[in-house]
Amino acid sequence: MPAVPLTKYAVHLRPADNIAVAARGIPAGTELQFDGGSVAVGNGIELGHKFAVRPIREGDAISKFGQVIGFAGQPIGVGEHVHVHNVKADKFERDYAFGADLPTPLPPPAEYRTWLGYDRGPGKPDHRRYGTRNYIAVISTVNCSASTSKYITERIKASGVLRDFPNVDGVVPIVHKMGCAHQYGGPDHQQLEQTLAGFALHPNVAAYILIGLGCEIVQARELVENQHLELIQLGGGKTVTRKPPTVLTIQESGGIGKTTDAGVQAVVEMLPWVNDVKRVELPARHLILGTNCGGSDGNSGITANPALGVASDLIVQQGGTSILAETPEIYGAEHVLTRRAVSAEVGQKLVDRIMWWEWYTSIFGAEINNNPSPGNKKGGLTTIYEKSLGAIAKAGTTAMVDVVRYAEPVTAKGFVVMDTPGYDPVSMTGVVAGGANVCVFTTGRGSVYGCKPAPCLKVATNTPLYERMESDMDINAGPILDGVPVEKVGQQIFEAILATASGKQTKSEIHGVGEEEFAPWSIGPTL
Repeated sequence: MPAVPLTKYAVHLRPADNIAVAARGIPAGTELQFDGGSVAVGNGIELGHKFAVRPIREGDAISKFGQVIGFAGQPIGVGEHVHVHNVKADKFERDYAFGADLPTPLPPPAEYRTWLGYDRGPGKPDHRRYGTRNYIAVISTVNCSASTSKYITERIKASGVLRDFPNVDGVVPIVHKMGCAHQYGGPDHQQLEQTLAGFALHPNVAAYILIGLGCEIVQARELVENQHLELIQLGGGKTVTRKPPTVLTIQESGGIGKTTDAGVQAVVEMLPWVNDVKRVELPARHLILGTNCGGSDGNSGITANPALGVASDLIVQQGGTSILAETPEIYGAEHVLTRRAVSAEVGQKLVDRIMWWEWYTSIFGAEINNNPSPGNKKGGLTTIYEKSLGAIAKAGTTAMVDVVRYAEPVTAKGFVVMDTPGYDPVSMTGVVAGGANVCVFTTGRGSVYGCKPAPCLKVATNTPLYERMESDMDINAGPILDGVPVEKVGQQIFEAILATASGKQTKSEIHGVGEEEFAPWSIGPTL
């Protein structure tokens, strides 16, 4: 078989990289023309997996994206598969160099774009909220009231009353497994309160009620007081009515049945005025984009994540906000971001969170390199460094303007990092609680994630996945492997974000996914 150009089968990302990545399956025995010579692939390489394009000595760094992704655990010959069997994730020094590569601000866009959304009026702390959806939430303060919260929403759905209120996107239960057996006033208690408040005050939530048991740690009335919760009702002529939210506890109400009755009545009374809110034209600067990746593969950092990075830059260029999360999937690549920090203070915030994660995992005898998952590794990802370098591509190229804690309200304009775990539901719960009103989720193995009340677009990293799971994937980034420019797919994602923000349903919304994915982060012990 004559030698063929390497570009027919693979991607060589940077001149200094000593590996290439398979853009499609490479048959055993294929000879590839590369760098004036040839690379003979002996055993065949699967889509998304790596092979050596130069000899690599034991202990040498493996380079992808022009960055270190690991170290050779044994000598690796040209054309050999490079993966977990011959690569180690040894620690190495990173130069944080705060602000050393601070990007030049993007020029004003050629056109300022708009979308159709809900102007909620002034919220907390008196900044306006702009929603992409119009939900009513039934929020459980503790797992003990979760079933009751679901009973309320199920009865409303079964009654058919929502058909009379077409502008209401639905009544969604916000239920979870927490709310008690934490240290009172401790980190988990405070963080859960902030997360619940983030959903209660979310711009996609027009109204809400709180359901508790009565004896739990997270007391509903204390939640209202501590987080300054209120119900904001817009009336005719844009008048604003602020009042305390409805709080129901099962013990005070006289049991599940009576609490359910009262909850249904409270929601039904909200429906008319929630339905009266109409979409209006809003500038794209009011978009807060939440980004995540899950079920990643070796092409995530080559196709979908960089394309989402282009869309993130376009949102920031419009004056909006893009949030990057999943701190364990920044690990090993954090130095790339700190060099883009607007100040040493912002850069140090990220370093502090990385150091916290090193401490946090160590006290349990865990390793951050336990991530990638088995599915990630099957898709070609070898080390956490490789995964992280691909994951941060979602953040685009603009300056890092802030680093916030889990579920903390995001108020800055520009590219922001939120400290969250890498586990998708937990991470996205924090991002949505922070105010993301639209989300994009990239996947190489096939995630089916949704996250009510925020719509979530899913982007496939490769065409075989997109064709296999087209009913769940919104956008295919696979054509990038066939030569379509990353910028073109990034523009496609940006246009899809605007359409979704204006009301177009995502695939996960069509399936009804998103009511089981509220998963607050629990840091400490359950007592």
